[in-house]
Order: sequence, then structure tokens, then C-alpha cells
Amino acid sequence: MKKLLTLVAAFGLLGGAPYAAHAASQVDLKAPGTPHQDLQRFRAYFKHRFPNVPFADFANGAYAVGPADKRQQWKDVMEFPPYMDALDKGKKLFNTPFANGKTYASCFPHGGKGIRQNYPYFDTNTGKIVTLEGAINACREKNGEKPLKWKKGAIAQISAYMASTSDGKPLHIVIPNDPRAHAAYERGKEFFYAKRGQLNMSCADCHVFNSGNRIRANTLSPTLGQPTGFPVYRAKWGALGTFHRRFAGCNKQVRFKPLPAQSTTYKDLEYFLTYMSNGLPVNGPSYRE
Repeated sequence: MKKLLTLVAAFGLLGGAPYAAHAASQVDLKAPGTPHQDLQRFRAYFKHRFPNVPFADFANGAYAVGPADKRQQWKDVMEFPPYMDALDKGKKLFNTPFANGKTYASCFPHGGKGIRQNYPYFDTNTGKIVTLEGAINACREKNGEKPLKWKKGAIAQISAYMASTSDGKPLHIVIPNDPRAHAAYERGKEFFYAKRGQLNMSCADCHVFNSGNRIRANTLSPTLGQPTGFPVYRAKWGALGTFHRRFAGCNKQVRFKPLPAQSTTYKDLEYFLTYMSNGLPVNGPSYRE
């Protein structure tokens, strides 16, 4: 929290400098438009803000735009990633039969391998967003098992293993021609840009308009590419965590009461954010500070 309070103070001290790139790019990210138009504006903004960063490198988060020493430290960590034990546990859990003899593979196309890039998706039958973690627990319940807790532990391990089987595959999030899908997308977009909490900050304040700027020793990651690496192993957590766990942490930092993981709002937000990173390669699980 102290870091964010420092950031709030920095907004005033910098005299609006973090927003200069936004103004110079002449891109109104919040303007009405189709999802495709939003995507084009989003990419144009980050291309203008970070002209020397190759598109695919945005999948590496803050390490794509931060100082060289931080990137080297990250590369060193990735030589022996701290999440490997959890990844092995996820593989074992994925392949362990339920009490009825079936496994997770029975619930997914292609046996659950190489499909991470298609999540979350809009289910036209139910009218709801389906996240990968949501599908994992739905599979368990379909096979007579109790659902797992949403933010960490076994569900993050299984999700991480499934993500690893899609390594390098580009995100491919589809918004079907269905008014319910477009409504979910728009709700996610609205939540992303809306101010909230006692600090009156939006997700975009940090991860769009101040992306690449520093909060003490940390670099604010660009929104573009954030979904590709989840679940992530954070040094702060000492374990893997899901995207919705990270949403809750960000909300707490601006003094906004976090919503429940897998709530409609968080699923809509994930839908919007992942669509905005379409075309970037899946590289989860990943490591972050």
C-alpha cells in the first residue's frame, strides 16, 4: 500500500508526465467502438509508448519494458523456475483419476492439452463467460468431486500444467455475434477503466497510463500481455496464483473491497483483458516479483 501511496504522490510531482505519452499517441482507449476497434487502439497505444519493444515481448510483462538489470535477474530465475514443483504436481493431479475412473482429460477438447489460448470464452448455451479455472471445477463437479478453492493451490497447479501445454500458442479469444457476449466484454472494459477505492484509481491508471514507470524498485507492467503468463508464481506469494487472485490484490492496494474470485465482474474483466492481448503467445506459468 505504501508503494501505491508513493505512486499517487508521484502523479502530482511528475506534472502529468505519465500521461504525456497517452496524449501524444492521440488514442482514446475509452472511446466507444467494436471490440476489434478497441484492440487496434490498444495495440497502437502500447506501440507508441514502447516503440522499441517487439510485440511478442509484451508477453514478458514488466520485464519487457523495465530496466536491463531486472530483466537479467528474471532470466536468471527462469533458468530454474521456482514453480517447477507446482507444475509437476499439476500434471499429476490432471492425470489422477476421479473416484469414477475418469480424469480431467474427459472434460476438454483434445484431452485438455493445447487449449489454454482459447480461454476465457463465451458459452452461447449458458450465456456466461467460462474461464479455465471455472472449467476445471465444472469438470470436477460433473464427475462427482468437490470444487477446489479458486485462487491458489491445486486449481492453480492444474491450470498451470494445462497452460504449459499451450506454450507459444497465440491467444485466440473470440467474441461471438451475440449481444450477451458483447455486454460481458463491455462490462469488463468499463470495470478496467473505472476509478474505485479510497485512492480513486483504475486498473488503467497503473497498467496503461503509467506502465513502465517505477514504484520504488518495481516497474508497472503493461496491460498488453498480462494474461499470457497466468497462473504466475510471485516471489511475494511464494506460490502459484490465478489471475483472479491478482485482481483481488490490485483491488486491495487501491483500498477497494475485492470481489469474489470467479464473480461475474472478474470473469468479464478477464474476458476483456485477454481479448486485448490476442495474438500474444501463451507463456504460463511464469514468474513475477
